[in-house]
Amino acid sequence: MSVPEIFGSMVFNDDVMRARLPKETYKSLKKTIQQGSPLELEVANVVANAMKDWAVEKGATHFTHWFQPLNGLTAEKHDSFISPNGSGVIMEFSGKELVKGEVDGSSFPSGGLRATFEARGYTAWDPTSYAFIKDGSLYIPTAFCSYTGESLDKKTPLLRSMEVLNKQALRILRLFGNTSAKRVVTTVGPEQEYFLIDKKLWEQRKDLIFTGRTLFGSMPPKGQEMDDHYYGSIKPRIAEFMADLDTELWKLGILSKTKHNEVAPAQHEMAPIFATTNLSADQNQLTMQLMKQVALKHGLYCLLAEKPFEGVNGSGKHNNWSMSTDDGFNLLEPGETPRENAQFILFLMAVIQAVDKHQDLLRDSVASAGNDHRLGANEAPPAIISMFIGDELQAVLDSIENGTPYSQKSKEKMKIGVSVLPGIPKDTTDRNRTSPFAFTGNKFEFRSLGSSLSISGPNVVLNTIVAETLDEFASKLEGSKDLNEDLQKLIKKTIKEHKKIIFNGNGYDDEWVKEAEKRGLMNLKTLPDAMEHYLDKQNIEMFSKYGVYTEVEMRSHHEIKLEKYSKTLNIEANTMLDMIYRDILPASYTFMNDVADSAAKVMGIVSGAKCSAQVNVLKEISSLADKLDAEAKKLARIHADAEKIEDVAAQARAYADKVIPQMELTRKIADEIEPILGEKYKPYPSYIDLMFRV
Repeated sequence: MSVPEIFGSMVFNDDVMRARLPKETYKSLKKTIQQGSPLELEVANVVANAMKDWAVEKGATHFTHWFQPLNGLTAEKHDSFISPNGSGVIMEFSGKELVKGEVDGSSFPSGGLRATFEARGYTAWDPTSYAFIKDGSLYIPTAFCSYTGESLDKKTPLLRSMEVLNKQALRILRLFGNTSAKRVVTTVGPEQEYFLIDKKLWEQRKDLIFTGRTLFGSMPPKGQEMDDHYYGSIKPRIAEFMADLDTELWKLGILSKTKHNEVAPAQHEMAPIFATTNLSADQNQLTMQLMKQVALKHGLYCLLAEKPFEGVNGSGKHNNWSMSTDDGFNLLEPGETPRENAQFILFLMAVIQAVDKHQDLLRDSVASAGNDHRLGANEAPPAIISMFIGDELQAVLDSIENGTPYSQKSKEKMKIGVSVLPGIPKDTTDRNRTSPFAFTGNKFEFRSLGSSLSISGPNVVLNTIVAETLDEFASKLEGSKDLNEDLQKLIKKTIKEHKKIIFNGNGYDDEWVKEAEKRGLMNLKTLPDAMEHYLDKQNIEMFSKYGVYTEVEMRSHHEIKLEKYSKTLNIEANTMLDMIYRDILPASYTFMNDVADSAAKVMGIVSGAKCSAQVNVLKEISSLADKLDAEAKKLARIHADAEKIEDVAAQARAYADKVIPQMELTRKIADEIEPILGEKYKPYPSYIDLMFRV
């Protein structure tokens, strides 16, 4: 089958609905999707029956409400369509089953929202994200909430934030005389990085099995320094995986567009075409699942950890974010007329103010135990949030702020809404890969996301903080007697107050850390650092005001993130100790015994001979083994102390400040032992095996 034939073939999309639903039912469902109007049960019953018939024709026997709990993964419970009919069965699916489901609300992370004995939780169909068929089941994207109404998932706040931004962005558009746009949506294209290794080798590494990353491993003779893997020729085995992955993604309507080798050996990337943020979030979760499933079919294992190999590049997820009207106009496109120019500048300033004002929330939204290893490692953006806008836009803003000629294109002073802002080409400047938040022509690329992260959290923050600023701008400009004059003053004031967040230089430079501190920018290096600000008054007030999160939900998320951080490091520390005492030290002792036996034999054959080489090796590895044992015992004590701490914030701080440094010191010694051991004594596959033997 051709790509157009298979694309979306397993999705109950708009074309399928139009073909299978009665005209009035289709219109009613579209009204629900586009305007948020209530879905009548009668309509739901008709949709459910059509959905069931379509799914059964495609070979589905079960359905599941597919949701995204606060652990950042997805969850599903499958029920068959069968219903007893005398001595046989029939296939049934009702509107009630489509619209609402019930699951155990206390068995997923809730941060205290649900007690263990309070089990009831509900899933509710999200008609804005298409149902699809995978593995013989009809998957119905749903929201997940508690019996008492609090959201227990990633989807619900995302939908809320999209609605808030829509409302505030429309207010701005009306100021510029746009009465045709009925809706503003945010769109996202998440570039997904990942590693592929041989599955048989993965099975031999406890650290990869239990933590998703290597806790030990010395660097191979060659890494990524030759820059020969990036965009290089794709190995046949990997190419077959990528082709298979594309096919599976296309069947589910996921616009997989680009695939290539990334910088590190065994690292690759897939990039889709933009979709609305809600749909894109669902599809990215599916993409990560399918990467793992398809890899197994090819005898491979897909690693989505942010930093699976120490010393080589880790994997991120670039969140390309923009705002568009329902009639197809990108609000971050500079435009060609004075009015479009002014509108673009105002939306640009809204993003700049939002990012500057809420650096803490953006940093927190991408914080995790895994991503903390990657940010600032001279391969990814630093932990300091800043914005890149390029030289040409910088010149435009300087001209507005100072009332000076815009020399790049014109000798006129920039007067928003009156003078013509020269057309700005899409690519006005070089890209800045060190910037956490970079303007790239008609969108912003939020580069700080980790590869395993759900994109919902960061986009909830982005949508809400920009909506807050648009609300502020609209309130100041609505009813203005001289819109051009007031607009000019507002933009000039915003530039002066928030230009400190703009940095077009090298984010890897140590001097930037000093400069950022002078500017008053936050340097939140770890998740515990970021979480200290999450419950600040301005954050609680903002999310509560717009109904994106309640204060109770925020306190729940605060606890969940800190608890997950500590649990992750708890597993890593336990795995590290297990590998030291079950694998590394036993292998070292076996090696020492064999070397000692060999030396003794040589000394017996050659009378009086001193086997200096063997003796030196024995001394070196014996000393390292003793050091490793001592540091491992110290790690065990520090880890045990951290485990005993009951306060989640204090415990996370203990892991960040004490356990991680001790883990790094312990690892350093173990990695010095590895090259000394002969090939047959290796306790687990090396970096050479994992990255180069695929």
